[in-house]
Amino acid sequence: MITVFAYSKEAEYRYFDRADTLPELLADKQNLVWLDLEKATPEEASLLSTCFNFHPLAIEDCITETLLPKIDNFGDYLFLVLHGSLATADQEFATAEINFFLGRNYLVTYHDEPSRSVNRTKERCLKKGPPMTLGADFLLHDILDGMVDHYFPVLDRFDQAVDRVEEKVFSNPSKEILNEIISLKKEVMALRRVTGPQREILNRLSRDKFRVVSSKAAVYYRDVYDHLVRITDLAESYRDIISGVLEAYLSQISNRLNEIMKVLTIFTATMMPLTLITGIYGMNFEHMPELQSRYGYFAVLGTMLALGVGMFWYFRRKKWL
Repeated sequence: MITVFAYSKEAEYRYFDRADTLPELLADKQNLVWLDLEKATPEEASLLSTCFNFHPLAIEDCITETLLPKIDNFGDYLFLVLHGSLATADQEFATAEINFFLGRNYLVTYHDEPSRSVNRTKERCLKKGPPMTLGADFLLHDILDGMVDHYFPVLDRFDQAVDRVEEKVFSNPSKEILNEIISLKKEVMALRRVTGPQREILNRLSRDKFRVVSSKAAVYYRDVYDHLVRITDLAESYRDIISGVLEAYLSQISNRLNEIMKVLTIFTATMMPLTLITGIYGMNFEHMPELQSRYGYFAVLGTMLALGVGMFWYFRRKKWL
């Protein structure tokens, strides 16, 4: 799907859903052009080479999935690969790749999944908002600012999930809780793996001297960078907390196992002398003391009961029970 926005001081905002106007729009350097390609067909993707003449390696990285964020400087334009969070039905953390080509008077966005930040900027452009009036670098900032803002609800969900898991670990540790802890740790690691490199990319956009990024826009990129620093630090702290929760879970399971083993050991120790007595009197010898005694059976039962009670009292006195 193709969306083309164009802005010039004479004609102001113009909107197109076809690509035949691109050569004319790009020919006039006074125009600011934003081309958005969502789920692009091969014919639509060919615009990257025919209309913009981007480097083949950049086009290849754009079309294929790139796991880690990156930034490449080609002089007249920048190529960026970034990842934004997806709003999933099951609320699991997931990301979608968005590719950017930033030039002096144009911005190209390429993505396979619908992007909330891109759609938000589109709506602002349709309402003739300010994103495109300041330049392509400010237009890119508006999209990146929305991408970073969408990470904060993810952090809020992680915060609630960590509190819930901590409470379950100390109240009723179970195998389901272990699976939840591991799943949560994987999500936090995925967030950290994405936001860490993106933080460095925003740092370069705010501090390095790129021909297509003005000094005025660099200040705004620095603000987005500060937000990413906060997100990365929180992700790191969540990782440490979840590791502590995992250790607490293993400690709880170990303590529970120790309690079970203690009870079984005490039960076994109590039964051993009783088993010894019954084993002795269970031997089939003809001449055994007390074998013909009238009250021998009750005496043995009484001895066994007294022995069991005595051992129980001894264990309680030693605080083993």
